[in-house]
Amino acid sequence: MKYLKLIRYQNLLMLALMQLLFRYGFLNYQSIPLALTEWQYFLLVFATVMIAAGGYVINNIMDQATDNDNKPNQVVVGKSISETNAYNAYFACTVLGVGAGFYLSNIIEKPGFAAIFIIISATLYLYATSLKQMLLIGNIVVAFLLAFSVLIIGIFDLLPAINPGNKVVMAELFSILLDYALFAFVINFIREIVKDLEDVNGDYNQGMNTLPIALGISRTTKLVLILSLIPLVMVIFYIKNYFFAYNLYIATLYALICIVAPLIYFAVKMVDAKKSNHFHHLSTVLKLIILFGLFSIAIVTYNILHHA
Repeated sequence: MKYLKLIRYQNLLMLALMQLLFRYGFLNYQSIPLALTEWQYFLLVFATVMIAAGGYVINNIMDQATDNDNKPNQVVVGKSISETNAYNAYFACTVLGVGAGFYLSNIIEKPGFAAIFIIISATLYLYATSLKQMLLIGNIVVAFLLAFSVLIIGIFDLLPAINPGNKVVMAELFSILLDYALFAFVINFIREIVKDLEDVNGDYNQGMNTLPIALGISRTTKLVLILSLIPLVMVIFYIKNYFFAYNLYIATLYALICIVAPLIYFAVKMVDAKKSNHFHHLSTVLKLIILFGLFSIAIVTYNILHHA
């Protein structure tokens, strides 16, 4: 159990489930050829999850001092797991992830795609060791990596299967993946700032330069409140121009209840948020919004098939 906690298995399960939903709740229902076979797609999910696991491990290793200040009861490295064993786990996860990605890239005759996994692994290491200490850079990197876990599906499963006859359809499907990736990026970027608000005391003690430290808690809270209006407007625009316009009432209802309502709740609660436990609660709300938002792809697909 301690190793599952080290790799943050709940987040990894969410990541794997999200990627599986895009394949089996969306792409499989489109009249297009897909580049990956079933086992190859599972290998892509495995590679993504392993690299993410390595990222969590190295982050836990580097965050020992900060976590002892912010979340002493949740510290794993240095307590239940030695730093040496944690490094071994990091190397094992990263090697498995990059190795699986390298093998997959060669199997589908796109060896250059292996560089993607190497770059992501290197970025996660740089994030844990230096980038997270830079103002906003760490927040952007984490948000981008989550968004890229959606885009990588299109890169591996759609891009190699494009031909002159399906170019238009493939572009539309890739555009949908891009929309979801953008949504994930915006929400997770906001969530990273909220997490910085939650951890401001420990980050300050460790000499980190986060937005709450640079601007102060009050100003950062107001900024987050303004930023939260961006995804709210995005979702309402999407509902009006796509779901409602095409009579996708199930998808519309789902989006209103599971995405719009929580975003409004987040904005309302953000007005009075001041304490660490307030920000922790709001961070959890944003995590659920990301989850519900990404899962909506299956709801939309079902609604289209049902409506048809």
